[in-house]
Amino acid sequence: MSRKKISTTVYITPEQDAQLKVLHARTKVPVAEYIRQGIDLVLDKYKEHLPGQVDLFGAPAVGDGE
Repeated sequence: MSRKKISTTVYITPEQDAQLKVLHARTKVPVAEYIRQGIDLVLDKYKEHLPGQVDLFGAPAVGDGE
């Protein structure tokens, strides 16, 4: 099931635009989908900088004095 999406503005280079359009022409996958996938890759790469729950076997929880 598709989740609701919000609209935002993203500035890309002319080269990125051209390559995304070629990719779309060959695959018929919308450019927006490739941009969402790229955002997901960046969020996964930097997930340690995002708030969230601590792994049970990972670092101590915030505020437990260690």
